[in-house]
Amino acid sequence: MNSYINAFLNKLSVEKNYSEHTLLNYRLDLEEFFKFFGSDDVKTVDYPALRRFLAELRSKERKPRSVARKLSSLRSFFKYLQREGVVDKNPAALVQTPKLDKSLPHFLTEQDAVRLMEAPADDKVADFRDRAIFETLYSSGIRVSELVGLSVHDVDLISNVIKVFGKGKKERMVPIGDKACEAIQAYLDTRGMKSEAVFLNRSGGRLTARSVRNIINKHIVRQAMTQKVHPHMLRHSFATHMLDHGADLRSVQELLGHVNLSTTQIYTHLTTDRLKTVYAKAHPRA
Repeated sequence: MNSYINAFLNKLSVEKNYSEHTLLNYRLDLEEFFKFFGSDDVKTVDYPALRRFLAELRSKERKPRSVARKLSSLRSFFKYLQREGVVDKNPAALVQTPKLDKSLPHFLTEQDAVRLMEAPADDKVADFRDRAIFETLYSSGIRVSELVGLSVHDVDLISNVIKVFGKGKKERMVPIGDKACEAIQAYLDTRGMKSEAVFLNRSGGRLTARSVRNIINKHIVRQAMTQKVHPHMLRHSFATHMLDHGADLRSVQELLGHVNLSTTQIYTHLTTDRLKTVYAKAHPRA
């Protein structure tokens, strides 16, 4: 079983450029199933076994999105085995995916976004860095994983553009605003440490996504903001505010690096709800 899983993950890595994080999730999902199944023989896995596994997950009150992801991992794995001639059919092909609730992403108001941008106000190197982080996330809409992966040669402060590597290691060029460029330049000028990475920790190493989360939490507490803020919320805020100010959906899709337009369309629900609220307050016959 392990040899099949390793070969499957290697194929995803080579042919689809899946990230290490995604590959790890695949591995964990598959190992969890075979631990439940009680056998390493992939040829004996059938539809009822998969149904029992999903029932077990539901009994543990796993979230529908988590269950759907595990089923997707199994479906892809057995599809691979079928193509390789290891199994005759895909036992997961007919298993129904759990219905997922469409949860709308949370975002900051424009006023709160500005408040967060201006939170790191001291002349310490850490504050220059933190402000550059906030400005870059909000100005470009990039993922936090893309932010911490930025190297100095990926940032063109003259042309106001950065090169990022998104999901599947896909490269894209993203514009950033003057304020973000100014904040990055100010940080690079004051940090004193030479490194390939743009954003560094105290030891001079590359920041992690968790570190960025902790940095945001620190400034939220300082500002006494009651709203819980995470790095991805700045990405949501970027998309929502762009659409609010007239950007077209296709452009926002390209900026966010979404493969499918349907992924970006969730932000139109946010702007529609906002328009309804404005209408209800402003129109005399609403």
